[in-house]
Amino acid sequence: MMMEIMSMAAEVAAVVPAAPVGISGSLTLGLAGAGAAIGIGLIGGKAVEAVGRNPGAAGSIQTLAIIGMALAEAVAIYALIIAFQGR
Repeated sequence: MMMEIMSMAAEVAAVVPAAPVGISGSLTLGLAGAGAAIGIGLIGGKAVEAVGRNPGAAGSIQTLAIIGMALAEAVAIYALIIAFQGR
């Protein structure tokens, strides 16, 4: 069973053409950057909205927003690494 799956994967890899390195890296970085920018914008907007509704919780909301923004930005940094590796 495992050998059949591996041979099928090899057949698919032989048929599917690889994208040029420059295009795939640029596309990866562009999509990840756009996704990170949208995520950071949504996090910031919702944090401002939450502080507007409950100003007493501004400190904890700010902490959670910074953590969320850092995680969203990490996706773009991973894509940058992948783009420079040429994958």
